[in-house]
Amino acid sequence: MTDKPASTIDMSGRERLTRMADFLFEVSMLRRTPRTGYQFLGTGSENVAEHSFGTAVIGYALAHMAGADAAKTVLLCLFHDIHEARTGDFNYVNKLYNTHDARRALADGLKGTGLSEPVLTLHDELEDAQSLESILAQDADQLDLMVNLKEALDLGNTYAKKWLDCAVGRLRTPQGRELAEAIMTTDHTDWWFLGPEACWWERKNGKV
Repeated sequence: MTDKPASTIDMSGRERLTRMADFLFEVSMLRRTPRTGYQFLGTGSENVAEHSFGTAVIGYALAHMAGADAAKTVLLCLFHDIHEARTGDFNYVNKLYNTHDARRALADGLKGTGLSEPVLTLHDELEDAQSLESILAQDADQLDLMVNLKEALDLGNTYAKKWLDCAVGRLRTPQGRELAEAIMTTDHTDWWFLGPEACWWERKNGKV
């Protein structure tokens, strides 16, 4: 048996639907791929699939705020970290010393699925960051992090404030900065603690 470098392995000879199944199992790996920055924050945890979902929802909201193409923005968000099923998540410290080829990893995962052209086009648009939708998607990526950081801050991790300030500085759209201000000034429990009528808390104890 001859060992081949990983770069020469070609899965495209498999049936298209089999390759699609391969790709779906690969995407599922993101549920078990941790976001590594929380090691430095000291609290919290998240996997890449959770982050991608939050980013997509925020991207949808930002696109509506900006009058942009919501569907494209959501797709840019949804696929923005798919390559991390192969590369893992590189935090800012990792990137000082290590590099990875995100596009190659994504392209290898897509081979034979029939999805290469549309998904790689999304990847390239996001990396070029020239369209409104791509810039909104990049802001959504930061805002999803900010949601988690604000929760950590509310729960007592004062170091999260430094991270929040850095994330705000990376935002590029008025809509992103507007939503960031709302995140920064809203208690993360308000949606459920203040949502019911005040007397609900008394009725919960069996009082009529």
